[in-house]
Amino acid sequence: MFKDIDLSKDLMSSFLLHQQKSESSSSASVGVEMNVFILTTVSWPAYTQTVDPNVFSLPPQLLSKQKEFEKFYYSKYAARRLKWQPSLCHCLVRADLLSAGKKEFQVSLFQAMVLLLFDQESGEKISLSYDEIKGKTGVEAEELRRTLQSLACGKVRILQKNPKGRDVANSDRFVVNPEFKSKAYRIKINSIQMKESAKENKETHAKIFQDRQYQIDAAIVRIMKARKTLSHNLLVSELFKQLKFPAKPQDLKKRIESLLDREYLERDDQDATLYKYLA
Repeated sequence: MFKDIDLSKDLMSSFLLHQQKSESSSSASVGVEMNVFILTTVSWPAYTQTVDPNVFSLPPQLLSKQKEFEKFYYSKYAARRLKWQPSLCHCLVRADLLSAGKKEFQVSLFQAMVLLLFDQESGEKISLSYDEIKGKTGVEAEELRRTLQSLACGKVRILQKNPKGRDVANSDRFVVNPEFKSKAYRIKINSIQMKESAKENKETHAKIFQDRQYQIDAAIVRIMKARKTLSHNLLVSELFKQLKFPAKPQDLKKRIESLLDREYLERDDQDATLYKYLA
């Protein structure tokens, strides 16, 4: 994980240098700064995709910058593929409000996408319904309802909902709150988290364990390749030292059995607790 973070910092430095040399930034992305973390799939928990890529629509300002980065990344790593995780993105949106002056809002990507729809360059007041916002952003229905609740019904109400109320209906309309006030310059707007059921919690843990199985298998093969022959207890002890996450002995035993079945390892003919590495 820490290696991914360090590599991402180096990659972003190269990307910024590449942009300065090529001056490839399009007019749509002028004024937009982007920082990307490239995370190796097996090293991080499995994240549920909360958007439909066929309808999800990034604002032109963000989409242009994303395309620039993809082009740069694939020029360096042609065999790799990027899978964007919108639900993990955060944004800093700068605004100049008639009621409160210049402010910065720390928001999620979904919140930023909604706020950008209300950019009033012409000075004309923008009013959008829930259905219109959904059509312009492509954000999944329940995710969008939570996003609008956080912007119009929470502690920081940058938007105003009509009619008033906690629930968001398809016919509800939203405008920039003309009465918004805040003494702070930088304001964090918290997202409303979806409650996880017991079943969903169990499924999440199952996905995490499934991802970690690959890491356990790789660690077992790495250790056995170096040691050639090792007893069960010593192998488990070595795994506890190398693995960066908590694991149960019974889980490790299952992965060892799996490698035996796939003929990466074999048991000693005289001692069943002794494993041999098969090249």
